[in-house]
Amino acid sequence: MRRPALTMGLLHHIVVSSLPLVPRPIMRRLASRYIAGESLDQALEVLQANQARGYPGILDILGEDVLDETAARSAQAQYKAAASAVAARGLDAYVSIKPTHMGLRLSKELARELYAQLLVHCADLGQFVRVEMEDATTTDDTLELFHALRAEHDNVGIVLQARLLRTPADIAALPAAPCDVRLVKGIYLEPARIALTEPEPIRTAFVDQALALFEGGHRVALATHDGELAERILGAIHERGIEEDRYEFEVLLGVREDLWSRWRAEGHRVRVYVPYGPEWRSYSQRRLRKNPEILGHVIRGVFGG
Repeated sequence: MRRPALTMGLLHHIVVSSLPLVPRPIMRRLASRYIAGESLDQALEVLQANQARGYPGILDILGEDVLDETAARSAQAQYKAAASAVAARGLDAYVSIKPTHMGLRLSKELARELYAQLLVHCADLGQFVRVEMEDATTTDDTLELFHALRAEHDNVGIVLQARLLRTPADIAALPAAPCDVRLVKGIYLEPARIALTEPEPIRTAFVDQALALFEGGHRVALATHDGELAERILGAIHERGIEEDRYEFEVLLGVREDLWSRWRAEGHRVRVYVPYGPEWRSYSQRRLRKNPEILGHVIRGVFGG
């Protein structure tokens, strides 16, 4: 009875290992579920279409681990242009940026300068900016960056990962003034010495941390596609009488749209993360590794099914 699972597991491993070899046309077709396109105009069209359906947006230019100052400054210029285009179209969307895309690995001072300039630009447009969280090698520097920015700018938020053992302490250390925090399970598979590794403890930590954030007066973006987890959190929100403007769901383009529509029908705000840019392949490979359903489409595409 266990043989099919073993066979599927082996096939899963083979396909995941072979993703870099998948032909570009197949990969691009599959990526279209997760990626708005390679250009800003394509991303704006997706944001516009989602907004027409009742879903505000998040705009992300794919890229990370920049080690060249010119590239970091170019990324900042692209984000400024994107924010301006969002404002010009009257879209309800904000930009969300990985610190290493702003040169964090190159220089903490450079990243702070680029974020600060972008925050001023977006504040003039009436927009918010999210500092994203990456793997554990950058957590300290990212939180240091956020605290420095938050001391001078009101329109900046952060991301915290429920799986990390340090996160309760990071919540306790947030500024006293209310912050906007996106809470995620965490896509980076960190070692057990610093992170939870099993699904149920991660779910429990997510709920506990969301409640700690609410108790601290913060606004929480619940970034999940786990329906069971969402029901647990919504139950706790209802029991505590937490106002609707203090939370929203944030979801990835192309993932579990059945949950989007259910949550929206129940009166909850759902915001869709819309990534775009020429770096679509590496992002898509990460998503495909994490999503067995979409990986099945890859298997059929590669093997002609």
